[in-house]
Amino acid sequence: MSQLHTLFTKQGSTLDRRMGYTTGLVLPPAALQCIVSLTFIVMVPVYDGWLVPLTRRLTGPHAGVTTLQRIGAGTVMAAAALVEARRLRVARDAGLVDQPDAAVPMSLWWVDRVVPQYVLVGFGGVLVKIGLEEFFYDEVPDALRSVGVALSLSVMGAGSYVSGALVSAIDWVTRRSGESWFDDNLNRAHLDYFYWILAALVAMELAVFVHFAKRFTYSSKSVSCDS
Repeated sequence: MSQLHTLFTKQGSTLDRRMGYTTGLVLPPAALQCIVSLTFIVMVPVYDGWLVPLTRRLTGPHAGVTTLQRIGAGTVMAAAALVEARRLRVARDAGLVDQPDAAVPMSLWWVDRVVPQYVLVGFGGVLVKIGLEEFFYDEVPDALRSVGVALSLSVMGAGSYVSGALVSAIDWVTRRSGESWFDDNLNRAHLDYFYWILAALVAMELAVFVHFAKRFTYSSKSVSCDS
């Protein structure tokens, strides 16, 4: 989620942002973030009205899946690395490596149609963010439910701090050994390497998450609500 408001937007600023070839309209790269909100609006009723009844028939619980299963299903990251690797390839082929202000001949819509990373972030949010709120709300005593929701939000805050520290550390290491992966000239940077590191961390995180999720015992009130 941290990359959505920072590196994803910076990537978008380097691409062809024309809304069609005859309209003359140019889309601000930050406007792509609205796709995540639109995905939320579309996918929440799809999840509740279609996916939950389908999984309920397969698994039995009223909610279809447990909150921890829902959170675990939303942790994916490799699409962003594939998109950035292609963008760098197009920039090299067009001879724009040393022209950071020139638009790379790759449509902005490539980011969210061919490899829909914004849509994936939005769908992952439907699973993870809502799942976290449900989990912390259900698993704390009734008198502390507002504290539980605050705890679920603190997870996102902690993740942002970790992301910032990771970016700073990688920038420091790569700048000392040559060119920073986060160089202002994105055509010489390597955001794709950073995204692959994030994908590897997510894979490790998922393994740890599954290990503890299998051993977690839901509170009696949570079980009664799901069954």
